[in-house]
Amino acid sequence: MANTKSAAKAARQALKRKAINTARSSRIKSSVQAAEAAIGSGDKAATAAALKTMQSEMSRGVQKGLIHRNAMARKMSRLSKRAKAIKT
Repeated sequence: MANTKSAAKAARQALKRKAINTARSSRIKSSVQAAEAAIGSGDKAATAAALKTMQSEMSRGVQKGLIHRNAMARKMSRLSKRAKAIKT
């Protein structure tokens, strides 16, 4: 338990921040899964839309400190490479 008013407030803020970060992290993971599913389906239009959504979610995650910028770049690069290999 917090000993001071400021420590109690910090604890409350940490709980709110954790909930927000958990939701953001979940959105990032969901967008990555959606992009992988679109790539697996072989539909170029769906893949392009899913990659665009994933890129914006991951960029927001980088800005908020949830994911390292190099990790985001690596994942985007690998998925983009797979998306470009789709033939249709």
